[in-house]
Amino acid sequence: DSSTSRGLGDVYKRQMFYLLKIIIALVVIIGATELSKKNTTLAAILLAMPIIFFVSFTLIWEESKDRSLISGLIQETTMYILPVIPFLFLFSFLVKSGFNYYLALAIAIVGITAGTLLMKKFY
Repeated sequence: DSSTSRGLGDVYKRQMFYLLKIIIALVVIIGATELSKKNTTLAAILLAMPIIFFVSFTLIWEESKDRSLISGLIQETTMYILPVIPFLFLFSFLVKSGFNYYLALAIAIVGITAGTLLMKKFY
């Protein structure tokens, strides 16, 4: 049915958005890992900045122009950040104290997951 077809232009546009998302993620990840070799403070600032949030929100906005979707996504993202923060401190403490890195990471992930599920249940 031609009325439901989006055409090659829309397909191309979606592919360009996917490519842009991949490039941005790679730039942040590679930038942070390379920067951490020279300056951990700058790498930490890069990782802490909500670059991914804002770029993601912007790309979603450009695709949908849906104010309700964006405002809901921003609000939920903000709520789910809250349980992450204490477990980042715990993760740092465990690694610094000599815990196995992967065990400390697993503990942090389990804690973040539990905290996020609790937020979801009560939010």
